Amino acid sequence: MNYKILLFDLDDTLLDFGANETDSLNKLFQQHGYTFSDELFQVYNSVNKQLWADYENGVIVLDDVLNSRFSETMLRLGEVVDGPEWETMYRELLGNGSQLIDGAFEVCQRLSVSHRLFIITNGVTQTQIKRLKQSGLFEFFEDIFDSQSIGYQKPSKEFFDFVMCHIKDFNRKEALIIGDSLNSDIKGGLMSGIDTCWINRKSQKGSAEIQSTYTITNLMELYDICLP
Repeated sequence: MNYKILLFDLDDTLLDFGANETDSLNKLFQQHGYTFSDELFQVYNSVNKQLWADYENGVIVLDDVLNSRFSETMLRLGEVVDGPEWETMYRELLGNGSQLIDGAFEVCQRLSVSHRLFIITNGVTQTQIKRLKQSGLFEFFEDIFDSQSIGYQKPSKEFFDFVMCHIKDFNRKEALIIGDSLNSDIKGGLMSGIDTCWINRKSQKGSAEIQSTYTITNLMELYDICLP
């Protein structure tokens, strides 16, 4: 296919969110006098994943995710904390993290010469922009589309309708969505009639219902798909 527009997810597609998250959480809990253990991370991770799943399914709004994930985590441990205050501190720490996925800079730099690149993310506007700038990737992208600004999240049709309406000369047959999440990126592409490329770095089990056009294990494989 002759793709001209590449729609990149950000976290765990271009930026190593896992590394950034662990570092930021460790600092956050230490600042509040808690030791950030594996057990504590497992509790937080369980709460956080469920809240984000509820958000992506349209059950709750983004503010509910951000303002309650730390209070719910600590409540499970018998502690009462100010969720919004913790979130503000965490957001600042997270915004200072811009660890790159292997090959991200080189791939974006090379593909930006021949393609139009865009970011599509369910993250928080200012945090994602700050991280993109710090990582050095910002200059390669024509625009950034995030769920907080749009008011809808991936994989909703409304999110992708907004993206398609706000990219000049958009042709879905010439576009490719690239992301690590079957339920967010790939499902969204299927619902919108846009080809998809699933980055499956950890050999996750696929889905019979959510089939990606392409599946790769590292970003460098995009050259075979996108370049002649």
